Amino acid sequence: MDLRLRKPNKTNMQFGNDHPAELKPQKRWSLACKAVYFIVSLSHKALPHNKSLLIRVVRSSSYVALDISSDSEPALENDHETPVPSTIDQNTLTDLMRDRNLQCLSQLGGVKRLAGALGTHPSLGVSSKAEDILIRKEAFGTNVFEKPPKKSFLSFVIEAFKDTTIIILFVCAVLSLGFGIKQHGLKEGWYDGGSIIIAIILVISVSALSNFKQSRQFDKLSKESSNVQVEALRDGRRQHVSIFDVVVGDIIFLKIGDQVPADGLFLYGHSLKVDESSMTGESNHVDIDEANNPFLISGTKVTDGYGRMVVTSVGMNTSWGQMMSSVSRDLDEETPLQRRLNKLTSFIGKLGLLVAVLVLIVLLIRYFTGHTKDENGNRKFNGNKTTTNEIMNEIINIISAAVTIVVVAIPEGLPLAVTLTLAYSMKKMMADHAMVRKLSACETMGSATTICTDKTGTLTLNQMTVIQLWQGKEVIVDPLSLASNLLELLRQAVGLNTTGSVCQLSSGSVPEVSGSPTEKAILSWAVFDLKMELDVLHQSFELLHVEAFNSEKKRSGVMVRQRREKRAQVHWKGAAEMILAMCSHYYDQRGMLISMEDEDRRHFREIIQSMGAKSLRCIAFAHKQIYMDDNTQQLDENGLTLLGIVGLKDPCRPGVREAVESCRKAGVNVKIITGDNIFTAKAIARECGILEEEEEIQDEAVIEGIKFRNYSQEERMQKVDHIRVMARSSPFDKLLMVQCLKQKGHVVAVTGDGTNDAPALKEADIGLSMGIQGTEVAKESSDIVILDDNFASIVTVLRWGRCVYNNIQKFIQFQLTVNVAALAINFVASASSGNVPLTAVQLLWVNLIMDTLGALALATEQPTDDLMKKAPVGRTEKLITKVMWRNLIPQAFYQITILLILQFKGNSIFGVSNRVKDTLIFNSFVLCQVFNEFNARKLEQKNIFEGVLKNRLFLGIVGITIVLQVAMVEFLKKFAGTERLDWGQWGACIAIAALSDINLTDHAYRKQEGPAYSQLMISEFSKLCVNPAISYQRIFLKDPGKGYSNSIAITYAVTDMPYKYNGVDSTLDENPMLSARLRQLNI
Repeated sequence: MDLRLRKPNKTNMQFGNDHPAELKPQKRWSLACKAVYFIVSLSHKALPHNKSLLIRVVRSSSYVALDISSDSEPALENDHETPVPSTIDQNTLTDLMRDRNLQCLSQLGGVKRLAGALGTHPSLGVSSKAEDILIRKEAFGTNVFEKPPKKSFLSFVIEAFKDTTIIILFVCAVLSLGFGIKQHGLKEGWYDGGSIIIAIILVISVSALSNFKQSRQFDKLSKESSNVQVEALRDGRRQHVSIFDVVVGDIIFLKIGDQVPADGLFLYGHSLKVDESSMTGESNHVDIDEANNPFLISGTKVTDGYGRMVVTSVGMNTSWGQMMSSVSRDLDEETPLQRRLNKLTSFIGKLGLLVAVLVLIVLLIRYFTGHTKDENGNRKFNGNKTTTNEIMNEIINIISAAVTIVVVAIPEGLPLAVTLTLAYSMKKMMADHAMVRKLSACETMGSATTICTDKTGTLTLNQMTVIQLWQGKEVIVDPLSLASNLLELLRQAVGLNTTGSVCQLSSGSVPEVSGSPTEKAILSWAVFDLKMELDVLHQSFELLHVEAFNSEKKRSGVMVRQRREKRAQVHWKGAAEMILAMCSHYYDQRGMLISMEDEDRRHFREIIQSMGAKSLRCIAFAHKQIYMDDNTQQLDENGLTLLGIVGLKDPCRPGVREAVESCRKAGVNVKIITGDNIFTAKAIARECGILEEEEEIQDEAVIEGIKFRNYSQEERMQKVDHIRVMARSSPFDKLLMVQCLKQKGHVVAVTGDGTNDAPALKEADIGLSMGIQGTEVAKESSDIVILDDNFASIVTVLRWGRCVYNNIQKFIQFQLTVNVAALAINFVASASSGNVPLTAVQLLWVNLIMDTLGALALATEQPTDDLMKKAPVGRTEKLITKVMWRNLIPQAFYQITILLILQFKGNSIFGVSNRVKDTLIFNSFVLCQVFNEFNARKLEQKNIFEGVLKNRLFLGIVGITIVLQVAMVEFLKKFAGTERLDWGQWGACIAIAALSDINLTDHAYRKQEGPAYSQLMISEFSKLCVNPAISYQRIFLKDPGKGYSNSIAITYAVTDMPYKYNGVDSTLDENPMLSARLRQLNI
């Protein structure tokens, strides 16, 4: 305890200063008496808790300091008040941590005195009152890093304007505007160039606004992903607080896998090691202790042991603060799908550029040869009679049309659609308890073929309760009936070998138990059933050495000694069968020590197996008494005495069986990889539906990690597909499993929560860490954080992953249809007539419909149950499937045919002028895209309107598009270059567009089902099988309700071609699985 001079306030009394004021004699006596009374009262409070106190009185010219140092940690006090820290400035603390200066720390009085100077009580921490926390933040700063300034909306506008084609188009528009005004005057001459400029501004603004909103969304998600929860000691209670709320003086609890949230000093702990590679680049783990290296640096990771630290610097005052201020994780990274789409975009853009160049050449040749005519049928170029202004204006119009074709041809909407659907799905997944850390995981998850999941907390609730105690060879109903010596040993085994804590604020209150779920369950059982008093144990015993728990050893141990005794005790706790292997004796319920024979050991194994079969987690306790000497450093692991075995029940999560069944229907295999014993793992697998009865009979469906580890590489590759449960597995076993599955072509998703799971999480295609029980190391190694640790949330991520991929395919089909149609119409029309039916403004409007509004409409479709009935996409599946080509080609062909008919015969069919005919072409083309959006919603289904009412955004965008199109045609004639249409002409345009939604390929077979339908399909194939090798490419039939792949199966079967079914290449006669499937289809 350190009492120092504070700043004077209303409640503080200043005992002395350099210039004391004159005091009256009676006041001097009163002040002296009060000082003596204060010292005596303080000693009465301190002495009962510790008899060996060192009291020193240090005098100086400005203050008197009382320093009362204790050999042991102070007991809890209820009258704790946190003084406001004022004697140490932030610069001193920052320099101390940056230089790791032990001498400076010694001059400050050591870690505990420094903590006292910061107003921190070793056992109570700091006050959790909001005003106290605020004072600390004002004095020492907040635990946030300064980020680079966010990009403004204007910067996104500038980026959008930097596009080469937009710049060329803008230059042409400006030239057109200048020549138009010069030729026709300002009132009439601004329409052509001005309309293009307005259209360009509209396109740029919409694109920039969309990108700006997505950037803000990513920033928000980045902040949420950085919001780590840490465990702090405040008001004597362990509390979970945000890393952003950590303040100087906080005592933080650290365990394996935790990230050090701020700079601080080691206060208490055992075997603590940290990974400082993020700071120093060195991979060696650094030992942390009070004497030699008490410095803990923000951002480093705990790799072993556990401990407490007192925070000395936060935020920008930490060693890592300046470094992090210039580094921000970019959630807007380019995903694999975006890279594939960029290649597609580049190819289509080059094709569009080629078409544009051809159109430019053709139009220029036709113009200068006199083949281009105006609306009245007169030649536009008449040699010397044509003015320079007219020639330049026409050339600019031709260049504008050609450049606009390039603008329309380049599918900028593809990257935008990916960004939109990823951002939309990320936002929705956050609501469904899944936080995406890497964008690529959204799309990759949709291709997952195998999910390797943990058991505890993922398939189960992680709400453990001790429901059974085996003492010797009998079940104990009332633990208090045990012999007193045995009962005391059990209390010691639980209370001294734990990382949890018990806090009882008052004598009548219910104790609060903190720690991991397993620790909380065992501590609660000991407190309430064994009547254990944790404080009494800690005061009676001295902790000498600790072996912290990790997933490799699956046990933890302590060496303790009762005060004033030479004998020490070793206590071990861990996996029952592993503790059993270390024991040579056991206690019966009367407290008698009995030697453990082979028969006894076999009986204990049967007990563990029977508990595991009831899906109980088995934890055993063992101890041994030893005599201490100077060389005793390691905990004895042999010749222990078994104290007892407890069974912890962790019930399965509600709905987990249905979630596993959904994965099976979706063609995704689920495997359990757990550290529990094989019997518990098997029981949980049966309960969750992962292990079926017929699979349980199969050899190697359930194995232990050591067995899988000892297989040869060939054996592992051969058996990995058949494994459903791997028990007693280490993180290395999990990594081996992932590597084997990936080598066999699987897309693997892996869950993990521990530090040692990091290699498997990084190796997997999709790493899924647990948000509640997961360590920070596991979270940083993962792609997606499951916030509620629930397997059902993993299935939700799978649905969203498939939805992302499906939405991108929908937009690709929609975009390519428009691209093909627009390019073909403009090229054919320009080559044949010398006129482009769609002007630059009209093409820019179509581009806006495609790229932005179309992306918004199709990229925000919600996932449906049908997505979980399809087989996984896999690694090598083509982005543009045969089904998409089947939908795309007829649609584009229909639009090209109809619009070219209107181009060449529209005047005679409708009896209208060229300007009205061009308006009919423009209107029909836009309405075709509106109906095509409906067609693109369902790639493989007949009913394209199914579920459309549930997507209000889609309906809203379609409605906005139609309203704007009506305005373009009816009210913005000069801007859009259109003429008003009458009701009949509008009806014709709508009818033309509506006909595009009829799928002619499937129409003949829409109502036919059953054997007759199958025979009809075979008959049709027989007619087409002139060349069997290509017959399956010539027709695409779909069996209603059975799936598109069945038609392909039938095609192969009829043509007797090799067909791959369930991974087996064979013909109909050679593949019994295919034959059975065809019989199931009544063929």
